[in-house]
Amino acid sequence: MQLILTIDGKKYIVDVDVLEGEEIRTPDSFQEQTSTIQSKPVVAPSPQPLAMQPVADGLPDDKVCRSPIAGIVQRVNVQVGQKLQIDDLLVVLEAMKMETNITAHTAGTVKKIMASPGEAVKSGQALIEFV
Repeated sequence: MQLILTIDGKKYIVDVDVLEGEEIRTPDSFQEQTSTIQSKPVVAPSPQPLAMQPVADGLPDDKVCRSPIAGIVQRVNVQVGQKLQIDDLLVVLEAMKMETNITAHTAGTVKKIMASPGEAVKSGQALIEFV
């Protein structure tokens, strides 16, 4: 059976298969039982920033350098007790065959190194703690 449907002013011819044992409705009888559906524009919700996951280590962000990505530690370029300036290279990570340089976001002294070469780290994991 073919039906003619009008959607947003455009006419469509639709082939419909009727299963055995079901009532066949003609376009006239079908039209009597339907009402006009008004379409309303759908407004997508505005994207919301992802909530930061709570940090389990409890270290303040101003005193720690965290991994911005998940990857493998290739090199650690600092030692405990070393004085740092902003943008000094701390750690080199590899992810998807690309190296990422992790630099100091603040000046300070290295208190603790929490990652070693060859270690897999997660995004947000603490790598270096400062004093």
